[in-house]
Amino acid sequence: MSRDYNNELKDTKDHKYAYSFDFDVMHPYMLKSFEPFFKDGNFLELGSFKGDFTRRFLPHFEDITCVEASDEAIEIAKKEFGPKVKFINSLFETATLPTKYDNIVLTHVLEHIDNPVAVLKKINDEWLSENGRFFLVCPNANAPSRQIAVKMGLISHNSAVTPAEKEHGHNITYTLDTLERDAKAAGLNVVHRSGIFFKALANFQWDRLLETDIISPEYLEGCYQLGQQYPDLCSSIYLMCEKGPKK
Repeated sequence: MSRDYNNELKDTKDHKYAYSFDFDVMHPYMLKSFEPFFKDGNFLELGSFKGDFTRRFLPHFEDITCVEASDEAIEIAKKEFGPKVKFINSLFETATLPTKYDNIVLTHVLEHIDNPVAVLKKINDEWLSENGRFFLVCPNANAPSRQIAVKMGLISHNSAVTPAEKEHGHNITYTLDTLERDAKAAGLNVVHRSGIFFKALANFQWDRLLETDIISPEYLEGCYQLGQQYPDLCSSIYLMCEKGPKK
């Protein structure tokens, strides 16, 4: 059955595609987690949505390419970035890219892909440069907010794909071990593994809190640092990979 990638980006009646928590908290801390491992050279973002995360990479890289399946999302991003960013409207499975890349980012996208190992293999075999680095981030099935929802009876089990997530194109909810399993199956060399941001509240609860003065910058930084100590209790799980041999 063919997928409508424009429709998957739309908010549903009870679930947003992206929250202020994603843009204002997770994006900065993802970038902070990536920065120590960046390589000099070019940059590829796989699944750029409307460019909200892309914007944060502009100070770090001069040569930026984005691949995005939604033509509507690309049109919005193009209006902001103009010639500063190259956009390719394509599925990853069928994309043909002009070069290899020294830095590749795939954040909160792998769970949407029909055959994740095949796409990870394409990244390793075709797109990642010999000395390049691949930054892979997915929502975490074991996030405390999700485990609480299970105990409340809202979700059947930690790694369930909820109806709302399914509407947004989710196929899987990863844990650290299953994410690393797929990365290794694709031939990637997992160099670093961690979590990003300790999270005990749902995204909509965070959005409400961020509108108040209850949450301080120091509290956010504390959640980020605690997440590095307890990666399995983070909002997102994170692997930094390097090129492995073709399988």
